[in-house]
Amino acid sequence: MPEKPVINWGLEGVYVNESSICKVDGQNGKLWYRGYKIEDLAKYSNFEEVSYLLLYGKLPTKENLEKFQEKLRSRRDIPDEVLAVIKTMSKRAHPMDVLRTVTSMLSMYDNQVMTRDMALNEDKIITLIAKLSSLTAAIGRIRKGYDYIEPDEKLDHAQNFLYMLHGKKPNDSDRKIIDLMFILHAEHSTNASTFASLVTASTLADVYSSVISGISTLKGPLHGGADEAALKMMYAIGEPDNTEKYILEALDGKQRIMGFGHRVYKVYDPRAKIVREYLEKRLQEKPTEEVRKLLQIALRAEKLMIEKLGNTKGIWPNIDFFAGPLYRSVDIEAELFTPIFVSSRISGWGSHILEYWQNNKLFRPLEWYMGKLDLQYIPIEKRTE
Repeated sequence: MPEKPVINWGLEGVYVNESSICKVDGQNGKLWYRGYKIEDLAKYSNFEEVSYLLLYGKLPTKENLEKFQEKLRSRRDIPDEVLAVIKTMSKRAHPMDVLRTVTSMLSMYDNQVMTRDMALNEDKIITLIAKLSSLTAAIGRIRKGYDYIEPDEKLDHAQNFLYMLHGKKPNDSDRKIIDLMFILHAEHSTNASTFASLVTASTLADVYSSVISGISTLKGPLHGGADEAALKMMYAIGEPDNTEKYILEALDGKQRIMGFGHRVYKVYDPRAKIVREYLEKRLQEKPTEEVRKLLQIALRAEKLMIEKLGNTKGIWPNIDFFAGPLYRSVDIEAELFTPIFVSSRISGWGSHILEYWQNNKLFRPLEWYMGKLDLQYIPIEKRTE
């Protein structure tokens, strides 16, 4: 029997690819997209420009950005057959299940699904960036029993999303929050969902199949679903004054506090720092009573968790913890958090898929077999329990 190899459970610490798209420095709490600091992109950029940067590797000129935005605006519409499925599924299915299904449907409107032409595949990614936010808004609206609202080509990406979801044009503050969350969720190196997309892409499957793998992976509460889970915890806490008691009892019971800790970051998640600043701004804008409580619970829980686990065990808040209260401040329900994540991360997934195909190799890891060998086959009539 050969010696058992070292097994990196969950592929922790294993490098699987070379990339120039994103750099995560988990030891120092730093994040760059194509070499640009996330703090600068959050402050000065917008989601359309960030998507261009991720796809093309450079910031666009004014003319390039306008052409890119025009492509996005012209591709936001949802086919009637897709809309019909949203109306049927939204009555019973979780929005992530609806989004996964209707994203798959988009391939039937593409006459060159399996093409290896990079320019055509790049164009498919742009179409998906445009359509996924429309699909998410339609799902969110229809599941509440409201009529579908068609996209407005006069509005930018974040504005149009909120318009299609709420039926009215957003104010500047709400628009900035959604644009910010799209930017912060757009990319994060080879995380679980990006890796899943690449595994599918490595088989030379099409763009849609690869993206659907990412959507399916993102659904889990240990990945994209963590912000929804964190918000549910805050609702369970109920009142700000219950926060410390709830957290301490949960820690004593060895329960996981959703939204804290990260496989890469061993210090404060830089995206969480940015979102936290916006939480404090929202508190000054006289939010609803529900949002006020959520914001206060989030800030009090953060303070206690840092005192208990931050400096001692390296368990700090991540972006998922603060995302929920911020989304609720713009009247977005918890079940839509992860579909919004999909609507932004499509830029990152698409960029990685296109990059990987430049030097494609089928992913085929090994596993260490622990079972028996050469067992005797017994006919079914002679078998016993």
